[in-house]
Amino acid sequence: MKNRKLLMIPGPIEFTPEVMRAMAMPTTSHVAPAFVECMGEAIERTREVFLSPGGQPFIVAGSGTMAMDMAACNVIEPGDTALVVNTGYFSDRFGVILERYGARVTHVKTPAIGDAPSLDEVEAEIKKGDYKVLTVTHVDTSTAVLTDIKGLAGLCRKYGILSIVDGVCSVAGEELRQGEWGVDIVLTACQKAVGVPPGLALLVASPKAIEVFKNRRTPVGSYYSDWANWLPIMESYENRKAAYFGTQAVNLVWALNVSLEQILAEGMDTRFARHRLMSKAFKAAMTALGLKQIPVSEGKAANTLSAPYFPEGITGSVLPLIAQAGVILAGGLHAEIREKYFRVGHMGVVSASDILATVGAIEAGLAKAGYKFEHGEGLAAAQAVLLQ
Repeated sequence: MKNRKLLMIPGPIEFTPEVMRAMAMPTTSHVAPAFVECMGEAIERTREVFLSPGGQPFIVAGSGTMAMDMAACNVIEPGDTALVVNTGYFSDRFGVILERYGARVTHVKTPAIGDAPSLDEVEAEIKKGDYKVLTVTHVDTSTAVLTDIKGLAGLCRKYGILSIVDGVCSVAGEELRQGEWGVDIVLTACQKAVGVPPGLALLVASPKAIEVFKNRRTPVGSYYSDWANWLPIMESYENRKAAYFGTQAVNLVWALNVSLEQILAEGMDTRFARHRLMSKAFKAAMTALGLKQIPVSEGKAANTLSAPYFPEGITGSVLPLIAQAGVILAGGLHAEIREKYFRVGHMGVVSASDILATVGAIEAGLAKAGYKFEHGEGLAAAQAVLLQ
């Protein structure tokens, strides 16, 4: 009898059997020849997944927040000005990190939760100040809001601003072409669309970002995150030479290399299209059930997760009922509306059967909670999209 529930939260996600087998391998030395080859391949494949042929990857033990910290501390010096395009909880966090390293931070945001500032609004704010850095959360995990990275990167190039994208909930799921779009720093964590258990911070820096780092006037404020320590390590491993600054998360890197190989075998365009399809099917089901979404429009809605409001008269107590039906979902995160909504991650290796199982569990939970709807209506709506 299967006792395991389907994990459909915005990370950690479900992982492939091959990735889990890599995690279970006997741990090698971090300078063993086999691991050096693995690490070198992972660095090269990271560059391909980020679609950044000229970028410098960093693979470091840590969380997504550590990747944010690494991005900020290496290019920010005390007194620098930074603009945060704010769409929720993790945009707020980036602002705090930037301030910790001495930046003077301005946030541009909209009054409505679930919206993102327009390019015109961002440009108007850019014109008010001499900004060194602009940060933006591609998909804010608290609101499921998707931002226009291509457009924002264009503004940064126009005004000579360094662009930093928090891609924790987007890389390998949402379309993001770092090299082509001219994004200077993209960061993520391994436990989301990249498809590896938590523990690795991933970042790719453009040549411009590396140049800004090398030309800084003051020491980096974080010893562990300092690119001066990590850049020689990444370069050595890519050249298939053992190197040491801090011990690598060996089994996680083995698993990462497996997952990156699977991602590239699927193909990035195919992968982006699959995520769009899974998202469209799930959102169609929620609409059919009468559940509204936090993003204010379809164009502002992420493809890697959804954030539906609970229906009238239903609270978060429905989530354990959904879990009883076999699917684990996440509660709200945004402080102002935390009790009013829930979050569903559909990224990585998510399949049509996962979407249908999730919708079915939500229907079962809502029915037990007393919500009145036409049973099977959400499943029919999802299936109609998937069969197109």
